[in-house]
Amino acid sequence: MPFVELDTNLPADRVPAGLEKRLCAATASILGKPEERVNVTVRPGLAMAVNGSSEPCAQLFVSSIGVVGTAEENRGHSAQFFEFLTKELPLGQDRIIIRFSPLELWQIGKKGTVMTFL
Repeated sequence: MPFVELDTNLPADRVPAGLEKRLCAATASILGKPEERVNVTVRPGLAMAVNGSSEPCAQLFVSSIGVVGTAEENRGHSAQFFEFLTKELPLGQDRIIIRFSPLELWQIGKKGTVMTFL
């Protein structure tokens, strides 16, 4: 169950319509998870700085169970997410940061319990 959050200081009118759906599909493909399990949030128009600069930028936070836990895994994921983001957003790779965070089943609540018990 991947959770993906894209924060950017690009105004909403510079973020392509439907980006959340395309990011959902891309995440499913990149992480090898079913699309119906992927959760995406896109937040444009934020006050942000990346590498000390408030020039247009984005930060992608990717958390999931079992697929973002090693440097080797994340290197491959990073390359694919960067390819996707630089095609979708008017940003160069130096203006995008990706953070990966592994999750455990007990950290996700669903249906009145946690995933451990589902």
